[in-house]
Amino acid sequence: MTQNHWRRAGALCAAATGLTLGAVNADEPLWEGQGSRLEVSSATFTQNGPLPDSMIYNYISQGANICTANGAVGGDQSPQLQWSHVPPNTRSFVVVLYDTTAAFTHWGMYNIAADVRSLPENAGVAASAYGSEITNDFGDPSYDGPCPPAGVAPDAHHYVFTVYALDTDLKVSTLANFPANAETLYHALIHAGRDGHILASGSLATYYSATPPSN
Repeated sequence: MTQNHWRRAGALCAAATGLTLGAVNADEPLWEGQGSRLEVSSATFTQNGPLPDSMIYNYISQGANICTANGAVGGDQSPQLQWSHVPPNTRSFVVVLYDTTAAFTHWGMYNIAADVRSLPENAGVAASAYGSEITNDFGDPSYDGPCPPAGVAPDAHHYVFTVYALDTDLKVSTLANFPANAETLYHALIHAGRDGHILASGSLATYYSATPPSN
């Protein structure tokens, strides 16, 4: 899952800077010779488990939410997240939610303060007090939850929450008419990785399907 997460940015980073992506192993760092792995967990969902409706996007059609298998309303709230094993010289954190199935970024928050070790549920609202946010692939400057298309294979999409610890604030290009988006965030992470500023990272992998179960 981690290698898929970096398909959009990390492979480019490795090719351009010589950083080596580590094996997908919870006990190994992402980059050879760089940092360690953060321990990331959530009280909202479990590793490799399905996501709850509280995190799912709302797209109402004919009176039902097409983003859930039973039409239930989604909460569209970012989950509680927490992390540990933080390197001592950490200055900021970045949190990303990426759909590895559809190559789609649902959330990106950066320059989270160095003393933060958790985010509460619904921290990903627009103009969040916890950090700066990119415009996600829905076009919103906030968290937007999964909405995999029902009946389109593969039914279940896989999602990865990744937390990065940096020894600097992340420099993300943003202009009044061109706000920071997923691409600018990933390019900023590429540059940070190239310059050795990513100290550690850790991920949680989950899945969700909006396709009703067959009888």
